[in-house]
Amino acid sequence: MRVFLVDGTYELFRHYYGVPPHRTAEGAEVAATRGVLWSMLRLLEQGVTHLGVATDHVIESFRNDLWPGYKSSAGLDPQLLGQFGLLEVALEAMGVVVWPMVEVEADDALASAAAVAADDPAVEQVVICTPDKDLGQCVRGGRVVQLDRRRRVVYDEAGVTAKFGVGPASIPDYLALVGDSADGYPGLPGWGAKSAAAVLARYGTIEQVPDAPGEWAVAVRNRPALAATLRGLRPQAMLFKDLATLRVDRSLLGGAAELRWTGPTPLFAEVCRRIDAGSLATQTERVAD
Repeated sequence: MRVFLVDGTYELFRHYYGVPPHRTAEGAEVAATRGVLWSMLRLLEQGVTHLGVATDHVIESFRNDLWPGYKSSAGLDPQLLGQFGLLEVALEAMGVVVWPMVEVEADDALASAAAVAADDPAVEQVVICTPDKDLGQCVRGGRVVQLDRRRRVVYDEAGVTAKFGVGPASIPDYLALVGDSADGYPGLPGWGAKSAAAVLARYGTIEQVPDAPGEWAVAVRNRPALAATLRGLRPQAMLFKDLATLRVDRSLLGGAAELRWTGPTPLFAEVCRRIDAGSLATQTERVAD
Protein backbone atom coordinates (compact mmCIF):
# COMPACT_ATOMS: atom_id res chain seq x y z
CA MET A 1 0.00 0.00 0.00
CA ARG A 2 0.94 3.64 -0.42
CA VAL A 3 0.08 6.05 2.38
CA PHE A 4 -0.78 9.67 1.59
CA LEU A 5 -0.43 12.30 4.31
CA VAL A 6 -1.86 15.74 3.53
CA ASP A 7 -1.09 19.14 5.03
CA GLY A 8 -4.64 20.32 5.56
CA THR A 9 -3.56 23.78 6.72
CA TYR A 10 -1.66 24.39 3.49
CA GLU A 11 -4.58 23.08 1.45
CA LEU A 12 -7.04 25.36 3.25
CA PHE A 13 -4.84 28.42 2.72
CA ARG A 14 -4.24 27.47 -0.93
CA HIS A 15 -7.92 27.18 -1.69
CA TYR A 16 -8.91 30.22 0.34
CA TYR A 17 -6.68 32.43 -1.76
CA GLY A 18 -7.09 30.45 -4.97
CA VAL A 19 -10.82 29.98 -5.50
CA PRO A 20 -13.74 32.44 -5.61
CA PRO A 21 -15.55 32.94 -2.29
CA HIS A 22 -18.85 31.23 -1.62
CA ARG A 23 -21.25 32.05 1.19
CA THR A 24 -24.08 29.79 2.22
CA ALA A 25 -27.61 31.08 2.81
CA GLU A 26 -26.69 31.32 6.49
CA GLY A 27 -23.81 33.64 5.61
CA ALA A 28 -20.92 31.22 6.24
CA GLU A 29 -17.88 31.39 3.95
CA VAL A 30 -17.17 27.82 2.80
CA ALA A 31 -15.32 27.98 -0.53
CA ALA A 32 -11.93 26.90 0.83
CA THR A 33 -13.46 23.97 2.70
CA ARG A 34 -15.26 22.82 -0.42
CA GLY A 35 -12.02 23.15 -2.37
CA VAL A 36 -10.09 20.95 0.04
CA LEU A 37 -12.82 18.31 0.05
CA TRP A 38 -12.85 18.19 -3.76
CA SER A 39 -9.05 17.94 -3.67
CA MET A 40 -9.22 14.94 -1.33
CA LEU A 41 -11.81 13.34 -3.58
CA ARG A 42 -9.42 13.72 -6.52
CA LEU A 43 -6.84 11.71 -4.58
CA LEU A 44 -9.38 8.99 -3.86
CA GLU A 45 -10.44 8.93 -7.50
CA GLN A 46 -6.80 8.44 -8.45
CA GLY A 47 -6.70 5.26 -6.38
CA VAL A 48 -5.42 6.45 -3.00
CA THR A 49 -6.56 3.95 -0.38
CA HIS A 50 -4.84 5.15 2.79
CA LEU A 51 -5.17 8.82 3.63
CA GLY A 52 -4.63 11.11 6.63
CA VAL A 53 -4.95 14.89 6.93
CA ALA A 54 -3.33 17.09 9.58
CA THR A 55 -4.62 20.56 10.42
CA ASP A 56 -3.62 23.38 12.74
CA HIS A 57 -6.78 23.52 14.81
CA VAL A 58 -5.02 26.28 16.74
CA ILE A 59 -2.40 28.22 14.76
CA GLU A 60 -0.29 28.99 17.82
CA SER A 61 1.81 26.18 19.29
CA PHE A 62 4.56 25.61 21.84
CA ARG A 63 6.96 27.23 19.37
CA ASN A 64 5.37 30.63 20.02
CA ASP A 65 6.68 30.36 23.58
CA LEU A 66 10.20 29.74 22.24
CA TRP A 67 10.30 32.61 19.74
CA PRO A 68 7.97 35.64 19.99
CA GLY A 69 8.03 36.24 16.23
CA TYR A 70 6.88 32.74 15.35
CA LYS A 71 3.83 32.52 13.07
CA SER A 72 0.47 33.11 14.71
CA SER A 73 -3.15 33.77 13.89
CA ALA A 74 -2.67 37.52 14.27
CA GLY A 75 -3.86 39.31 11.16
CA LEU A 76 -5.41 36.25 9.52
CA ASP A 77 -8.80 36.76 7.91
CA PRO A 78 -11.56 35.50 10.25
CA GLN A 79 -13.27 34.02 7.17
CA LEU A 80 -10.23 31.75 6.81
CA LEU A 81 -9.79 30.93 10.49
CA GLY A 82 -13.47 30.11 10.73
CA GLN A 83 -13.12 27.26 8.25
CA PHE A 84 -10.59 25.16 10.16
CA GLY A 85 -13.21 23.60 12.41
CA LEU A 86 -15.61 23.19 9.50
CA LEU A 87 -12.96 21.44 7.43
CA GLU A 88 -12.12 19.03 10.23
CA VAL A 89 -15.77 18.09 10.73
CA ALA A 90 -16.29 17.70 6.99
CA LEU A 91 -13.24 15.48 6.52
CA GLU A 92 -14.30 13.23 9.38
CA ALA A 93 -17.75 12.94 7.81
CA MET A 94 -16.05 12.09 4.53
CA GLY A 95 -14.44 9.16 6.32
CA VAL A 96 -10.91 10.60 6.22
CA VAL A 97 -8.65 10.38 9.27
CA VAL A 98 -8.00 13.89 10.60
CA TRP A 99 -5.48 15.13 13.17
CA PRO A 100 -6.54 18.58 14.47
CA MET A 101 -3.39 19.78 16.24
CA VAL A 102 -3.44 22.11 19.24
CA GLU A 103 -0.18 22.00 21.24
CA VAL A 104 2.00 21.03 18.29
CA GLU A 105 1.55 21.74 14.58
CA ALA A 106 0.17 19.95 11.57
CA ASP A 107 3.75 19.48 10.34
CA ASP A 108 4.57 17.58 13.53
CA ALA A 109 1.57 15.34 12.98
CA LEU A 110 2.66 14.62 9.40
CA ALA A 111 6.16 13.75 10.63
CA SER A 112 4.71 11.47 13.31
CA ALA A 113 2.38 9.64 10.94
CA ALA A 114 5.16 9.30 8.36
CA ALA A 115 7.47 7.70 10.92
CA VAL A 116 4.85 5.16 11.98
CA ALA A 117 3.79 4.34 8.42
CA ALA A 118 7.39 3.99 7.21
CA ASP A 119 8.01 1.34 9.87
CA ASP A 120 5.09 -0.74 8.62
CA PRO A 121 6.35 -3.54 6.33
CA ALA A 122 3.03 -3.51 4.49
CA VAL A 123 3.65 0.06 3.35
CA GLU A 124 5.38 0.44 0.01
CA GLN A 125 5.76 4.22 0.16
CA VAL A 126 4.74 7.20 2.28
CA VAL A 127 3.82 10.35 0.34
CA ILE A 128 3.75 13.61 2.32
CA CYS A 129 1.64 16.08 0.36
CA THR A 130 2.95 19.58 1.07
CA PRO A 131 5.52 21.99 -0.38
CA ASP A 132 6.58 23.04 3.15
CA LYS A 133 10.37 23.05 3.45
CA ASP A 134 10.19 21.68 7.01
CA LEU A 135 8.86 18.33 5.82
CA GLY A 136 11.98 17.72 3.76
CA GLN A 137 13.60 16.42 6.96
CA CYS A 138 11.17 13.46 6.92
CA VAL A 139 12.18 12.19 3.49
CA ARG A 140 13.96 8.82 3.52
CA GLY A 141 15.36 7.46 0.26
CA GLY A 142 12.43 6.70 -1.99
CA ARG A 143 10.35 5.21 0.80
CA VAL A 144 9.20 8.50 2.36
CA VAL A 145 8.84 11.22 -0.27
CA GLN A 146 7.43 14.72 -0.43
CA LEU A 147 4.88 15.69 -3.07
CA ASP A 148 4.16 19.23 -4.18
CA ARG A 149 0.73 18.58 -5.66
CA ARG A 150 0.35 22.03 -7.18
CA ARG A 151 3.62 21.79 -9.12
CA ARG A 152 3.36 17.99 -9.52
CA VAL A 153 6.91 17.47 -8.26
CA VAL A 154 8.01 14.55 -6.08
CA TYR A 155 11.11 14.88 -3.91
CA ASP A 156 12.90 11.75 -2.78
CA GLU A 157 16.12 11.99 -0.77
CA ALA A 158 18.19 12.81 -3.86
CA GLY A 159 15.63 15.44 -4.82
CA VAL A 160 15.81 17.14 -1.42
CA THR A 161 19.59 17.20 -1.64
CA ALA A 162 19.47 18.65 -5.14
CA LYS A 163 16.99 21.33 -4.07
CA PHE A 164 18.68 22.50 -0.87
CA GLY A 165 22.26 21.33 -1.21
CA VAL A 166 21.95 19.26 1.97
CA GLY A 167 20.29 15.97 2.82
CA PRO A 168 17.04 15.60 4.78
CA ALA A 169 18.80 15.21 8.14
CA SER A 170 20.35 18.68 7.77
CA ILE A 171 17.16 20.53 6.84
CA PRO A 172 16.56 21.89 10.38
CA ASP A 173 20.16 23.20 10.47
CA TYR A 174 19.77 24.71 7.01
CA LEU A 175 16.55 26.51 7.96
CA ALA A 176 18.11 27.70 11.20
CA LEU A 177 20.88 29.45 9.25
CA VAL A 178 18.87 30.88 6.35
CA GLY A 179 15.60 31.40 8.22
CA ASP A 180 12.03 30.58 7.28
CA SER A 181 9.84 33.61 6.61
CA ALA A 182 6.71 31.46 6.49
CA ASP A 183 7.29 30.39 10.09
CA GLY A 184 8.53 33.77 11.28
CA TYR A 185 12.18 33.34 12.21
CA PRO A 186 14.95 35.17 10.35
CA GLY A 187 18.01 32.90 10.41
CA LEU A 188 21.45 34.41 10.97
CA PRO A 189 22.57 37.70 9.39
CA GLY A 190 24.67 37.19 6.27
CA TRP A 191 23.92 33.50 5.89
CA GLY A 192 22.28 32.52 2.62
CA ALA A 193 21.30 29.35 0.84
CA LYS A 194 24.68 28.80 -0.82
CA SER A 195 26.84 29.40 2.26
CA ALA A 196 24.57 27.32 4.50
CA ALA A 197 24.49 24.45 2.03
CA ALA A 198 28.26 24.49 1.50
CA VAL A 199 29.08 24.47 5.21
CA LEU A 200 26.43 21.94 6.20
CA ALA A 201 27.28 19.63 3.30
CA ARG A 202 30.67 19.27 4.97
CA TYR A 203 29.71 19.24 8.66
CA GLY A 204 26.11 18.06 8.68
CA THR A 205 24.92 19.97 11.73
CA ILE A 206 25.43 23.40 13.26
CA GLU A 207 26.92 21.76 16.34
CA GLN A 208 29.72 20.29 14.25
CA VAL A 209 30.68 23.53 12.48
CA PRO A 210 33.93 24.82 14.04
CA ASP A 211 34.24 28.44 15.13
CA ALA A 212 37.42 29.02 13.12
CA PRO A 213 36.59 29.61 9.43
CA GLY A 214 40.02 28.36 8.39
CA GLU A 215 38.92 24.88 9.40
CA TRP A 216 35.87 24.91 7.14
CA ALA A 217 37.84 23.93 4.04
CA VAL A 218 34.93 24.94 1.79
CA ALA A 219 34.59 27.66 -0.81
CA VAL A 220 32.40 30.19 1.00
CA ARG A 221 32.55 33.94 0.49
CA ASN A 222 33.01 36.15 3.57
CA ARG A 223 33.99 33.20 5.72
CA PRO A 224 35.40 35.33 8.56
CA ALA A 225 32.20 37.39 8.81
CA LEU A 226 29.96 34.32 8.65
CA ALA A 227 32.05 32.51 11.22
CA ALA A 228 31.93 35.51 13.54
CA THR A 229 28.15 35.66 13.19
CA LEU A 230 27.75 31.97 13.93
CA ARG A 231 30.18 32.17 16.84
CA GLY A 232 28.32 35.11 18.37
CA LEU A 233 24.81 33.84 17.64
CA ARG A 234 25.23 30.10 18.01
CA PRO A 235 22.64 29.89 20.84
CA GLN A 236 20.13 31.68 18.59
CA ALA A 237 20.99 29.34 15.72
CA MET A 238 20.29 26.39 17.99
CA LEU A 239 16.97 27.94 18.98
CA PHE A 240 16.01 28.30 15.33
CA LYS A 241 17.05 24.71 14.73
CA ASP A 242 14.78 23.66 17.57
CA LEU A 243 11.91 25.58 15.94
CA ALA A 244 12.57 23.84 12.61
CA THR A 245 12.87 20.34 14.09
CA LEU A 246 9.61 18.43 13.84
CA ARG A 247 8.40 16.49 16.86
CA VAL A 248 7.59 12.83 16.30
CA ASP A 249 4.91 11.34 18.54
CA ARG A 250 4.29 7.75 17.55
CA SER A 251 1.17 7.55 19.70
CA LEU A 252 -0.60 9.65 17.06
CA LEU A 253 -1.14 6.61 14.84
CA GLY A 254 -1.47 2.97 15.77
CA GLY A 255 -0.56 1.75 12.30
CA ALA A 256 -1.01 2.44 8.62
CA ALA A 257 -4.11 0.24 8.46
CA GLU A 258 -5.99 2.90 10.46
CA LEU A 259 -5.72 5.22 7.44
CA ARG A 260 -7.66 3.03 5.04
CA TRP A 261 -10.56 4.93 3.50
CA THR A 262 -13.77 2.89 3.51
CA GLY A 263 -16.17 5.55 2.30
CA PRO A 264 -18.08 8.51 3.72
CA THR A 265 -20.14 8.36 6.90
CA PRO A 266 -23.93 8.87 6.81
CA LEU A 267 -23.33 12.47 7.97
CA PHE A 268 -21.41 13.47 4.86
CA ALA A 269 -24.44 14.13 2.67
CA GLU A 270 -25.82 16.55 5.26
CA VAL A 271 -22.46 18.32 5.61
CA CYS A 272 -22.29 18.72 1.84
CA ARG A 273 -25.83 20.05 1.74
CA ARG A 274 -24.94 22.71 4.31
CA ILE A 275 -21.96 23.91 2.27
CA ASP A 276 -23.86 23.81 -1.04
CA ALA A 277 -21.88 20.85 -2.38
CA GLY A 278 -24.47 18.18 -3.05
CA SER A 279 -22.63 16.84 -6.09
CA LEU A 280 -19.56 16.26 -3.91
CA ALA A 281 -21.53 13.84 -1.73
CA THR A 282 -22.88 12.01 -4.78
CA GLN A 283 -19.47 11.67 -6.39
CA THR A 284 -17.83 10.54 -3.16
CA GLU A 285 -20.42 7.80 -2.76
CA ARG A 286 -19.74 6.72 -6.31
CA VAL A 287 -16.01 6.40 -5.64
CA ALA A 288 -16.71 4.42 -2.45
CA ASP A 289 -18.80 1.95 -4.41
